[in-house]
Amino acid sequence: MSVMKTNTPSNPIRCALVGAGYIADWHVAAIRATENVSLMAIVDPAATGAALAGRVGAQAFASLDDLIASGICDAVHILTPPHLHKDLACQALAAGLHVYVEKPVALSVADTQAIHTTAQAAGCCFAAGHNFLGIPAYERLKAATKNSTLGRITSVEVNWHFPLAPLRSGPFGLWLLAARENLLLELGPHLFAFVQDLCGPLAVEHVSLGKAVDLPGGSGTRPQSWRILGQVGEIDVAINLSLVETFDDRSVTLRGTSGMARLDYAADTLVISRENAADLVLNPLVRQVSGAWGHLREGGVNAARQLVSLNRKSPYGLGFRAAVGAFYAAIQTGTPLDTRFDGAAAVAVATAIDHSLALLPPEPVVKKQKHRKKPKPSVLVIGGTGFIGRALTRALVARGHDVRVLSRGKSGPFEDIANKVELFSASLKDPAGLTQAMQGVDTVFHLGKSMDTTWGDCLKNDVEVTVGIARAALAAKVKTFVYTGTIASYDMSNPARIITDTTPLETTMQDRNLYARSKAECERRLTEMYQTDNLPLVITRPGIVVGHGGPLQHWGIGRWHGAGAVRIWGKGENILPFVLIDDVAEALVRTTEVRAAIGDSFNLTGAPMLSARDYFAAIHRELGAKITVKPGNLTAFYLSACVKYGLKRFALRQRDLSNPSRRDWQSRGHFARFDNTHAQNVLGWHPEEDTETFIKAAITDANLLGF
Repeated sequence: MSVMKTNTPSNPIRCALVGAGYIADWHVAAIRATENVSLMAIVDPAATGAALAGRVGAQAFASLDDLIASGICDAVHILTPPHLHKDLACQALAAGLHVYVEKPVALSVADTQAIHTTAQAAGCCFAAGHNFLGIPAYERLKAATKNSTLGRITSVEVNWHFPLAPLRSGPFGLWLLAARENLLLELGPHLFAFVQDLCGPLAVEHVSLGKAVDLPGGSGTRPQSWRILGQVGEIDVAINLSLVETFDDRSVTLRGTSGMARLDYAADTLVISRENAADLVLNPLVRQVSGAWGHLREGGVNAARQLVSLNRKSPYGLGFRAAVGAFYAAIQTGTPLDTRFDGAAAVAVATAIDHSLALLPPEPVVKKQKHRKKPKPSVLVIGGTGFIGRALTRALVARGHDVRVLSRGKSGPFEDIANKVELFSASLKDPAGLTQAMQGVDTVFHLGKSMDTTWGDCLKNDVEVTVGIARAALAAKVKTFVYTGTIASYDMSNPARIITDTTPLETTMQDRNLYARSKAECERRLTEMYQTDNLPLVITRPGIVVGHGGPLQHWGIGRWHGAGAVRIWGKGENILPFVLIDDVAEALVRTTEVRAAIGDSFNLTGAPMLSARDYFAAIHRELGAKITVKPGNLTAFYLSACVKYGLKRFALRQRDLSNPSRRDWQSRGHFARFDNTHAQNVLGWHPEEDTETFIKAAITDANLLGF
């Protein structure tokens, strides 16, 4: 246990987040739910840091050094990519700050131990982000093991069967995919933490891998299933990971001499089964009724909790609240941290993961190209590591171009064509970096889009960024600037409407969803620059893009509930504007080869073929996967969204919210029909027209399930 430093912390305790990625919002919510804790700062050199700071009313810092020098914090949450955790945590601890570190705490047991040792020497609190150990159902499970409700434990099975779409559809530049072991480093702490806390240190005996998937561009393979076996004393332990498109089963099952318990930690439910003393005829009935009552009770409690809390107490959120709350309780009272989250637990979990990694079979050697020539790019692709960007980059290379891909990372899915593709790192908000990125370039493709939750952030992070990119392109005197918008910016609610490539967007977009509205505003600003500044602009709007590298759970078709169920937008009987990824890439390349395309716009939709129901019937026929398909009443979706908007706006006092209109919801059904004759005539473009060939490319050969 850590020895707490004796000086009294400020009241309230002042804290900061180091890292402003997607996980930061969960920490913000947990901090706000913890008494006597004040969020003072966000540390992140990227624009997302300043955006988050503005949203939560905190100061923005570019580095931990600057934060420490300011003296405004007592504690920090380390939320950066994992390879940065150890140095940042030790730096903060050495400066006298308490530290909460997201999982994985570090990349090895040695680095985890270094953080733990530094914390002990500094007399500071070090907590590991084992947040699933904080959900209420887990706490009840732990109590059941302590009071012998299950008798003597004989075996533990921990499951993580949950799709990891980036393995199949990207983005492939994530730290998670950079190396085989990163998958276990990222997901393993959740699973090993259960075993460590319930039973003690795990002795790992066997590790097997399966369902390998090839990463694009000759970057190697990654396993999509892991099976880890071991023991804690006389308790048998099995840990199973499955990352393909599978039924969601994130559970812990304990079997004992007197009963069995199954924790669904994703849903925060616990059902305990025990033998009964009824006679042989009634025994099966009593057992099933008892199990049914357990499920009904757990489901009812969860539903009531979500209703009363206005959906602010999800299982995931409750786990964060408990873990963060325990961290600050230890700081406030000067007492040892809860052993679920302390440094000793973090070291034990890291030890088990290290031992598991040591048992991995040898990894196939990826042959790298020798004596590569350095690319001389004439084309810049912004968003080139995304689904469409990858296909476009390869199509450009096949056409004889050298390509520069603007990327945050230093690795990408182009290892096999590295002599033709240059990865370039620059901030889209940095004019100097953009100027450098466009040197020697005569064509720019802008496929990027920020993921924002308010209109103010859309204007700042998408619209203004797009205008800045266009200005840099003008300064570089590029010959063609291709912007990728979306057909979602159209009103597609009327089945009688036919949308052509020359159909203008609406003049007002205030009642549309943020994605469609932001894309439309980018188009409007760029069109003004075409008219006033001679920006060599081409606008493209892809339809529902499908094919290899695309996701199974495509939200252009419906609202997904795991890999096995989808509520489609509407009845699903109207023909959808599907288009193959290779056809989209071909059309994009052609916009740079046809000078008549400048100043024009093109809706990249394929030949009318399949409805949503046709598409899922084809998946069943071709892949053997029968997905549950339910119609979605779009008016009901709209009314439900209105209720949520009202509660957030007036009950929770949230500002700058968006509430799309009923027409916007109807547009998600893609009821209007598209006529792509203009794109075919101007670009000489011919998307696939044969239904069976389309299905083969979109479904049969698309690796939608991952195996």
